[in-house]
Amino acid sequence: MNETSDVSKIRYYIYILKSFSDNGLYIGFTTNLKNRLIDHSKGKVTSTKIRIPFKLIHYEYFINIKDAKAREKFLKSGFGRRQLKQFLKNTLP
Repeated sequence: MNETSDVSKIRYYIYILKSFSDNGLYIGFTTNLKNRLIDHSKGKVTSTKIRIPFKLIHYEYFINIKDAKAREKFLKSGFGRRQLKQFLKNTLP
């Protein structure tokens, strides 16, 4: 069996948006980044609709859902957010 035949074609995205209204960050998960960004910009996402407009400042993709969910959980933790702010220090004010 070819090693690549076991690899899922689904990509799991972790993304970070910066709100222009409050300068806050939003960390999310999706399998369709383009559509999810459209949903955010149109106010279709309950948790972010009062914080639009947004700018996508970072994203990562994974081929394994468990890895993606673990990364999302880490980035939402206190240590993960501190690491994120250090990593994006030239992007964030």
